[in-house]
Amino acid sequence: QELRPKSLDIKQEELGDMVEKEMASTSEAIEDAVRRIEEVMSQARNESSGVKLEVNERILNSCTDLMKAIRLLVLTSTNLQKEIVESGRGAATTQEFYAKNSRWTEGLISASKAVGWGATQLVESADRVVLHMGKYEELIVCSHEIAASTAQLVAASKVKAEKSSRNLIRLQECSRNVNEMAANVVASTKSGQEQIEEKDTMDFSGMSLIKLKKEEMETQVKVLELEKRLEGERVRLGELRKQHYALAGTYDAAEEGEAKPAPAPRRGILKKPPLAQKP
Repeated sequence: QELRPKSLDIKQEELGDMVEKEMASTSEAIEDAVRRIEEVMSQARNESSGVKLEVNERILNSCTDLMKAIRLLVLTSTNLQKEIVESGRGAATTQEFYAKNSRWTEGLISASKAVGWGATQLVESADRVVLHMGKYEELIVCSHEIAASTAQLVAASKVKAEKSSRNLIRLQECSRNVNEMAANVVASTKSGQEQIEEKDTMDFSGMSLIKLKKEEMETQVKVLELEKRLEGERVRLGELRKQHYALAGTYDAAEEGEAKPAPAPRRGILKKPPLAQKP
């Protein structure tokens, strides 16, 4: 008992209360996220039009579908968690069950927090994108985070659930639905980003000859800067791979009980190219 890691600074008898509070808090966060998306949708219709309104509506609709899928996931997870406690506690109380399975309980709490946090971050990112203050990449990252936290929640629930449990089967179906809706958010965000950028950057009508020439020179400067940055990142990638190979070789030798030198990387791949050449 003394050697067990204390991942949470909390008494074990309070874990049961924390599970219920976190699941309720997650449900509340998702409900709030759904309401905020509706507000953002109304704001987008008032402040944008044309292509931007079309893109914003498509992204926000996919976010709404994702929130609905997450809400069903959390509800099903709550039902499965209650089923697990009822079938596993025997004569013990609910608090005693959570205390006895504290590591599993902590994992469940962590997964629930991650799902609620991901939903909140997604709405905030969508709000900033609609107001033209955020980046489309934020929505994509948030969607990936939600998919990952969903997998974490399913894994935490699956550990203690019966394989034949109907709630577990429903939870796995909900998880697949969340992943599908998250993929839709990513797809709508990427297509919307391309549509907006194409409209903004490729509209040269109304530019004077001097303005066009200035834009051409600025674009050439950006191309050279990006080429130089790409060269530097490729060199960095080579050095990272070299270190990776070296560490992997050291670990392999340690496992075999003898110290073998790390395999030397091929020079042709990792050698830094001369400045006069393109990487």
